[in-house]
Amino acid sequence: MAGLYHLVRLNDRWFRLDEPLDVAYQLGLPVDGRYVSGCLQIQKFAVNCTWFQETFGECPEGADEETVRRFARAYIMMLLGTQLFADKSSNRIHIRWLPFVARLEEMGGYSWGSAELAWLYRCMCRVANRHVVKLAGPLQLLQSWIFWQFPAFRPTGYDAFSWPLASRWSGYNHGISEKGPRVQMARLRIDLLQARDFIWMPYSTPDVLQVVHPEVLEPRHTMLWRCVTSLIYFAVVEWHQVDRVLPQFGGVQPPPHPTLNIDFLMSKDGRGGDCWFLSHLQYWHLHWETRADHVLRFDVVDDSGPSQEFLAWWHQHGKRFLSPEVYLGDPRGIPIPVEATQRGAG
Repeated sequence: MAGLYHLVRLNDRWFRLDEPLDVAYQLGLPVDGRYVSGCLQIQKFAVNCTWFQETFGECPEGADEETVRRFARAYIMMLLGTQLFADKSSNRIHIRWLPFVARLEEMGGYSWGSAELAWLYRCMCRVANRHVVKLAGPLQLLQSWIFWQFPAFRPTGYDAFSWPLASRWSGYNHGISEKGPRVQMARLRIDLLQARDFIWMPYSTPDVLQVVHPEVLEPRHTMLWRCVTSLIYFAVVEWHQVDRVLPQFGGVQPPPHPTLNIDFLMSKDGRGGDCWFLSHLQYWHLHWETRADHVLRFDVVDDSGPSQEFLAWWHQHGKRFLSPEVYLGDPRGIPIPVEATQRGAG
């Protein structure tokens, strides 16, 4: 969470606000704009974060405009490499970002938010492999989303918040505990959740709307929150299936359509070879270019949530519990025998 305050300052100068839902509210990143893509021919070249910190740790007081811009470029590269698009090490800055920071005034024209979502989705897909033990990606976005949507998982003492919303948890440290018991406890807490324990629309409350940047709520931006399209981050292509979370926008969720099978794209991460992704993955880039043609239309209702048809579908296809059955037994659910209530009566 350390760089979130400075991210807002950068937004004010070089990143224009133009963001859809979670990334917009949580980090204040642009989502509408040009895709973040190019070539990874320079993939093997990365600079240790320590060098950046030692060289560009603090901009000299009274520095001229060119010096300020040079330090801004370095800071943005550190922000991109260690926060928004971090790998497992989180201590290397890839020089793939040089063409982007070379033109500071154009940085706000890129869809940084959709690129970050693509990277997060891909990292979560990778860590689903039981042989992968570390999770890369923008974990501050994932953690903040969990805390805002699941009140029961929020840490205590973080009631005040400002913009962007993810800064609410600055300074939070979950502490160190054994991984096994922590995972088991988290699964059990998820299994015991009730409908009231999940907030579909956490950003619609008056206290949140008071701190949100007003440009976020302009209709030309909010329209893109409901866009079903490709998410692109260089070689990474993911699918934004917002049609499966309509209650997040005040709609009723029907049974979902079959998912788009993009398994063949999972192996395309830029490693092992190189190409100009704008042409190699042209179909998906064109889909992003026509994103305005793929905006969902649906009715907004007061009692948003899953429909009865969806619940029936989920009961048939979903996995209801994550925990082993032995952890789910609750003796309070067993009725007390009549003879037990009569013991000791005299």
